Amino acid sequence: MAAAAAVGPGPGDSPEGPEADAPGRRRKTHGMLKLYYGLSEGEAAGYSAGPDSLDPTDLNGAHFDPEVYLDKLRRECPLAQLMDSETDMVRQIRALDSDMQTLVYENYNKFISATDTIRKMKNDFRKMEDEMDRLATNMAVITNFSARISATLQDRHERITKLAGVHALLRKLQFLFELPSRLTKCVELGAYGQAVRYQGRARAVLQQYQHLPSFRAIQDDCQVITARLAQQLRQRFREGCSGAPEQAECVELLLALGEPAEELCEEFLAHARGRLEEELRSLETDLGPSPPAPDVLEFTDRGGNGFVGGLCQVAATYQELFAAQGPAGAEKLAAFARELGGRYFVLVERRLAQEQGGSDNSLLVRALDRFHRRLQAPGALLAAAGLSELATEIVERVARERLSHHLQGLRAAFLSCLTDVRQALAAPRLAGKEGPSLAELLANVASSILSPIKASLASVHLFTAKEVSFSNKPYFRGEFCSQGVREGLIVGFIRSMCQTAQSFCDSPGEKGGATPPALLLLLSRLCLDYETATISYILTLTDEQFLVQDQSPVTPVSTLCAEARETARRLLTHYVKVQGLVISQMLRKSVETRDWLSTLEPRNVRAVMKRVVEDTTAIDVQVGLLYEEGVRKAQSSDSSKRTFSVYSSSRQQSRYAPSYTPSAPMDTNLLSNIQKLFSERIDVFSPVEFNKVSVLTGIIKISLKTLLECVRLRTFGRFGLQQVQVDCHFLQLYLWRFVADEELVHLLLDEVVASAALRCPDPVPMEPSVVEVICERG
Repeated sequence: MAAAAAVGPGPGDSPEGPEADAPGRRRKTHGMLKLYYGLSEGEAAGYSAGPDSLDPTDLNGAHFDPEVYLDKLRRECPLAQLMDSETDMVRQIRALDSDMQTLVYENYNKFISATDTIRKMKNDFRKMEDEMDRLATNMAVITNFSARISATLQDRHERITKLAGVHALLRKLQFLFELPSRLTKCVELGAYGQAVRYQGRARAVLQQYQHLPSFRAIQDDCQVITARLAQQLRQRFREGCSGAPEQAECVELLLALGEPAEELCEEFLAHARGRLEEELRSLETDLGPSPPAPDVLEFTDRGGNGFVGGLCQVAATYQELFAAQGPAGAEKLAAFARELGGRYFVLVERRLAQEQGGSDNSLLVRALDRFHRRLQAPGALLAAAGLSELATEIVERVARERLSHHLQGLRAAFLSCLTDVRQALAAPRLAGKEGPSLAELLANVASSILSPIKASLASVHLFTAKEVSFSNKPYFRGEFCSQGVREGLIVGFIRSMCQTAQSFCDSPGEKGGATPPALLLLLSRLCLDYETATISYILTLTDEQFLVQDQSPVTPVSTLCAEARETARRLLTHYVKVQGLVISQMLRKSVETRDWLSTLEPRNVRAVMKRVVEDTTAIDVQVGLLYEEGVRKAQSSDSSKRTFSVYSSSRQQSRYAPSYTPSAPMDTNLLSNIQKLFSERIDVFSPVEFNKVSVLTGIIKISLKTLLECVRLRTFGRFGLQQVQVDCHFLQLYLWRFVADEELVHLLLDEVVASAALRCPDPVPMEPSVVEVICERG
């Protein structure tokens, strides 16, 4: 209870006045100190009364009343709790006392340290004040001495200034009086620059005081010496023995001496022309037949370091010396540079022309890059001469020639590849052994063409490399990529390849007659592959490597693909004609060289028919190596069993039966013509599709049509008719397998047998069973 009473005011204390506010101020002060020293925010908050703490029983509140608090405890708490509250309160009071003592000790130590620091500062400032006092005294003494010295030397200073002016004037006069001797000595020693500088320093003074006799004499002597100096400088300049810097120095000194600038300008360019023409003659000697010319990179380096470097030096010196000449002088220099630059460009083009035969562009592009890069400096100095533009035109011209060279190289590679294919096709027949298949040859040809195309693209791509100085020119960013590489090189080669392939489709009397049929078939498949994939791949590769920034129209991929497909169709059609002609020649000779009226009774199939079947089978295998099978019509079950007879159909029976009845003569030709009106027309030279069935169908149609026409020109005996019947049945046994519609073979062979029967005086056909036995045995 006593502890609680010690915390707040007693019941007898008045709540008003300074005595009543003292404990609150102390608690607030203690709380702020604890917050400052970071002891405990909770404890510090306990000493600051909040505005809302109105409870008189709140120990930490501003309105705490001990009596009310004790009454409340006695009423609400039992004795044990009261004793516990007393014990807890005693503990808290002791803790507060301990914290207060700690706080007092800490503040006391800090106050002691602050007192010592202030005492030391007082001592230091006292010493500093003493030193400042001494400094002020010294400065006052110095100021007094300085004033006394200035007052003493005032008169002498004015006299010294006058004497210094007189001395400077005397030195100038001495320089003027000694000027002739100085100039003479400089001329004798060759110090022309020093002599000109002396003359320049005295010229204005001598001009100003030339009315005085003494100065007039000095001026006359100097003019004589200056004239001799100018004569020696001109002699030295005209000899041209010294280098370009010395000659430029001579011109500069002559201009300083007042010599005519127009005359000096002409002489300067004349001497410069001599030096540059010597460089040009040296380059021209390198282009002679002997000794061998250096490589193009070394040649351009020599030209750039020699001629171009000299031209830059001449232009810079000329502009520095004769800047006062104005536009007339600039035009004279531009004409000078244009003339000599043109001769240099001719030599460069001659050397570049010697590099057109190679296939590697790396060295050539490096040489062009250095050539173009070295001409940027004179081009900037001599913009009116247009040297940079001329250099760019040369680079563009070389690039066009390289594209043309690569195009010729691709064409030559394609022709060489065709020659290799011809040899590969002919070699097995000559050696009697089997050679590479058409599929392998096709793959070799495709790779042999595609590899040079990629190599050419990589080679010409060097012209557009970022590190090359001329690659950012408009031509190489646009026209070179679109019209040069894409259209001129790639599209041009593809069209040239198609034209070369189409040239094999000429008439048999020309190139086409000597062309192997297998080559026609291979080229047809090659063009078809180009139409389906290769053209699109090549053009896509070209567009990716050469980012076209030109708006000029280019050939669409679809147009090239259509041209390649048309070329493939023409080649395949010509292949059908050639193979059909080969088989037709055998059939024609077999019909024309045989005596069909006196032919013996047939016992075998003629050998030529077996050869026709063998050749057709070989063609089928050959075409199948490159083309797909194709679509056939549904085949009948008796395709291989049908035999040909004069009376093989009811229409033929009605056609021929009356002709052999004496009482009923009838015009069989008329019946045949009437029958043809109702039969389906067979187009022998119909368009060929890109498949094996269509190709074989076209060849067989041509062969059988030839056989039919040859039969119509002959007259047959009985056995001759029967031989034709046997041969046609043999052909039917095998040829129906190769065509799209077997009915076509039946119709043509029917026509052959019927035509032979019409031209037979005694048309007695052979029994079908006998025909089958002969064909099976054959």
